[in-house]
Order: sequence, then C-alpha cells, then structure tokens
Amino acid sequence: MHLALTGAYRARWSDQIHDEWTRNVLLNRPDLTSEQLAHTVRSMNDAIPDCLVTDYEPLIGGLDLPDIDDRHVLAAAIKCSASVIVTYNLKDFPKHILSRFEVEALHPDVFLSDIWDLDQAAVLEAVQKQRALLRNPAYSPRQLLDTLLQQKLPETVKHLSGFELFI
Repeated sequence: MHLALTGAYRARWSDQIHDEWTRNVLLNRPDLTSEQLAHTVRSMNDAIPDCLVTDYEPLIGGLDLPDIDDRHVLAAAIKCSASVIVTYNLKDFPKHILSRFEVEALHPDVFLSDIWDLDQAAVLEAVQKQRALLRNPAYSPRQLLDTLLQQKLPETVKHLSGFELFI
C-alpha cells in the first residue's frame, strides 16, 4: 500500500478480490478478526483513488483459466486495462491466456524488483513508512528484511539490503 501511495504504480482491485484475500488471511491468522480486516479494506479503498474495479462480472463467463475461481481477477484486470496481475499463484494465470488480453502475471518479488529498477526512492520511501508503522513490536531494518524473506521476496531483500541504514 505504501508503494502504491508513492505513485510508482496504479493499484486496482475489486470487492471480490478483497473478499478472497481477507478470507485467506482469517484462515491463516486466527489472531485477527473480520472487523479488523474490514477496517483494512476500507482504509485501502479510501487511500487509493479509483482503486475499485466494478462492472467486470459480465466478462467472467468468457474467460478460461486453470482455476475457474480466479477468472474474476483476470476479468477485473481486463476491465480496468491493467497490464499486470501481481500474484504468488502464477500457475493459474498462464502466459498464453493472459497475453491475449495484454496482461501479464508477475510474482510479487519480480513486480517489486521491476519497480525498484524504475524508482528506488519510491521503494525506499514505502519501506521506511511500512517499518515506521510496525510498533508493536517495533521492527529493526534487519527484522523487516527477514520478514520479507519469509514472504518469498528474496530479490527485493537483495535490493534493499544495501540500504539497510535508510530503512
């Protein structure tokens, strides 16, 4: 979110995408509540102008993906003319299907590395702001980088490691 707020890219999502990620977070994080995540969703929607993609549902039926439950993501991307879907789930967004719509699926680490190549200052600003919000407990720069490693972002960590004093 902090990176999106720098203007380095335009973040877009749908209510259905929010429903999917919040449902998965609640499964994996029993310490969080649906009310907390609903607050996060509202905050995300409020922070990014025109982030919500709507009226994509008619496109879903005409799309063919390995997992039919992912068609809404591609439909939303098509509707808002997104060029990239950022996902860990690359296998369910095959290149030969997405290329027909001029959309590409990128792993978050590749996406963040691409942004790094374009605007290192924006990435550093976003990481600084994210770390500043981590207060209970506070994270050292190294702890934040270790967390990013756990989130399968090794290239991003490699880029940031040289700037650890600025994080």
